[in-house]
Amino acid sequence: MARIAPKYHVFETAGGYCGIAWNGVGVVRFQLPTRSAEATERNLLRRMPDAERTAPTPAVSEAITAAKRYFNGEKIDFSDVRLDLDGQDEFFKQIYAALRRVGWGHTTTYGTLAKELGAGPEAARDVGQAMAQNPVPLIIPCHRVLAAGGKVGGFSAPGGATAKVQMLELEGVHLRPPEPAQQSLGL
Repeated sequence: MARIAPKYHVFETAGGYCGIAWNGVGVVRFQLPTRSAEATERNLLRRMPDAERTAPTPAVSEAITAAKRYFNGEKIDFSDVRLDLDGQDEFFKQIYAALRRVGWGHTTTYGTLAKELGAGPEAARDVGQAMAQNPVPLIIPCHRVLAAGGKVGGFSAPGGATAKVQMLELEGVHLRPPEPAQQSLGL
């Protein structure tokens, strides 16, 4: 039986141009905002070169509408969006399922997610790897995962840690600026 190529669609939000790809099972990839439709499409096709651009299905249209509302600052829950995570590491799938329960305006840490899954602190690095390989950021809200001590940590999406902070601020989460490495002498 021939494999059917995934479909994709690029759309504009208040945060920039996003992209979404899906198959018959669910959403397989989400591209966080870039400044142009072309850049979003290029990023999406780099990971899914066989994807075909088309109009979204009704279920995908709902996810697109939710993403647009999210980037307008509206409280959105993506937990009902059907995903296809086939091919992902089984432990990563467990991490993603746990992370989908972290709601709007809340954060967790790499270590807390590892502990929640019954793994030791050394698994925090695995959680970080899962975040870096998250195929559907926003829907699986990797922007809500912080490093120990409430530090921003990494973010491999366009805009890096700045984009992560902006997304958290949309949700009302304001991270305090880092402490200076050296105090002034106060002369």
